[in-house]
Amino acid sequence: MRYAYALTGALLLGGTAASLALQNPATAQIAQNEPGAISAAAPRAGAPMSFADMVAKLQPAVVNISTTQKVTVQQQANPFAGTPFGDLFGQFGGGGGGAPVTREGQSLGSGFLISADGYVVTNNHVIAPAAKGATVESITVTLQDRKEYKAKLIGRDPTSDLAVLKITSPTPLPFVKLGDSTRARVGDWVVAIGQPFGLGGTVTAGIVSAVHRSTGQPGPFDTFIQTDAAINQGNSGGPMFNLNGEVIGINSQIYSQSGGNIGIGFAIPATEAKPILATLMKGESVKRGYLGVGIQRVNDDIAGALGLPKDQGEIIGRVEPGGPGAKAGLRSGDVVVAINGEAVTPDRTLSSLVANAAPGSTIKLDIIRDGKRQSVNAVVSTRPSDDQLKVLNGEGEDDDGLPDDDSGAQATPGSSSLGISVQPLTPQIARSIGVDSTVQGVVVAGVDPSSDAGQKLKRGDVISSVNSQPVRTGADVARIVAAAKAAGRPSVLLNLTRGRQTSGFLAVKIK
Repeated sequence: MRYAYALTGALLLGGTAASLALQNPATAQIAQNEPGAISAAAPRAGAPMSFADMVAKLQPAVVNISTTQKVTVQQQANPFAGTPFGDLFGQFGGGGGGAPVTREGQSLGSGFLISADGYVVTNNHVIAPAAKGATVESITVTLQDRKEYKAKLIGRDPTSDLAVLKITSPTPLPFVKLGDSTRARVGDWVVAIGQPFGLGGTVTAGIVSAVHRSTGQPGPFDTFIQTDAAINQGNSGGPMFNLNGEVIGINSQIYSQSGGNIGIGFAIPATEAKPILATLMKGESVKRGYLGVGIQRVNDDIAGALGLPKDQGEIIGRVEPGGPGAKAGLRSGDVVVAINGEAVTPDRTLSSLVANAAPGSTIKLDIIRDGKRQSVNAVVSTRPSDDQLKVLNGEGEDDDGLPDDDSGAQATPGSSSLGISVQPLTPQIARSIGVDSTVQGVVVAGVDPSSDAGQKLKRGDVISSVNSQPVRTGADVARIVAAAKAAGRPSVLLNLTRGRQTSGFLAVKIK
């Protein structure tokens, strides 16, 4: 996935309120997309001949956003230092003894005004430092009439990739309102307005290609409106309008291997953005619910291994010790199928449902454990920041730390049926492969490249359980795999740990 915003200069990188149309009661200014103001200008529904009149009303509320940034770059040490050529080559950027230098950079993106007194919506990544060591020095908002304003950052929310800016003008500013994105349907016409590649106001049109589109990103906000309206670098933060002139999405990302438009763009749904923007406009931070569990979607393989319908619920791969989930009695291997009676589906994920719960509130989770449905109650806490979550989850190493002597590997009938050989996980092996000392199970010593396991597992992977049953020896694996095979299951579900990465579940087909 690529963010749809443009970076230039030294950075060289690369987008619960009923209405957010705030206006000063003392002014008579109305939204550019008020029903009475836009209906006569809107193209005939279903067969637009031209978007020109509608765009003429909406475009003044769309702005260009640019930032100036300072980037600290670590120079490479002069490889010729201490030689007769050291002084010569030190003149050409290789000197400085590796001392850091500061350079300037810029970023470009789009946004739109949502109030006559100057509140501007955009993507967080448009106004955020674009590289490690970078700091944002200033933010400039440029209107269609080329008037420039220095903007103040009111609030930002990296999790949802939204930000609110404020500019001050002596006169009321044109603005637009956010609409109801839940009414958007696949096939509806949409118009995107933004500033691609810093070219100035650019209008593109297309249709809604998909709603509730997941892009596979972690976190509670992975539901987008997909469109084939051309969205390119610099469009990030700009509005997506329906034919009533309502903002139904905030253009955010594109799918592209080249960086240019290929007809797959994504916008944050306006209905999901409204309560977040309302909080940011107050200068407050967004608080979300947190359960303290690692989760995976129940794909076809996992569903087959557990004997569950596909796309039903999400499976818990890890329970944070002392977290809300652990206190509620949740276990690794539980499948959560509903929260407060609302089904967990690919469109309404466990992350999003929990995130929408107020910290401190109690939620009811319907789970499937050992094939039986039951309910537990959990008191959610406050979701940590994305940076804190990365620290909690940790990052694994890909190196194979297994000893070369595999004489202890057990190629039992069960493990052979999976195409693997295993051996008990000892403290010595755990240290060598870099897994936590609390992890228990068997370690994969070899895989058959022609098997399904050969495509998914590698030496050094630790299997803690098979079909939710703990395994400590190859015989344990053999017994459980044989039982699954006798029951007609096509695969078994492994609880897997690789290095210091968070453990998760993986379905492996039986040979």
